[in-house]
Amino acid sequence: MSNDPLLDELRAHEEQVWDALVRGDADLDASLLCQSFLGVYGDGFADKSAHVGQLAEGATVQSYALTDLRARALGSDHAMLSYRARFMRHRRNQAEDMYVTSIWQRTEGGWINIFSQDTAAGEATD
Repeated sequence: MSNDPLLDELRAHEEQVWDALVRGDADLDASLLCQSFLGVYGDGFADKSAHVGQLAEGATVQSYALTDLRARALGSDHAMLSYRARFMRHRRNQAEDMYVTSIWQRTEGGWINIFSQDTAAGEATD
């Protein structure tokens, strides 16, 4: 836990998205995304059905760790979470790193993810 309640709240929700990918839980994934969700990825755009659809055959991620988290309020009912993710895709033996920014909206039912953009992390340089 940090000293930032917003960061802690958003991290908990973001981890639920990752947990859905680890468990292959399409229902959990769907419950965390708004109907008009937009994902921006290296292979193009994705809507909610594409994000949830990746779990049609089960888990897509073996494990993950989120580091260097930063939260920023974007008004009273929206917030942005940015972080570095290190993860292992299901059935692959090499860790991958990427930077992620997610925008969350506070609703009566809790936070929902409305936008996410992933950027592959480049090789470290000296």
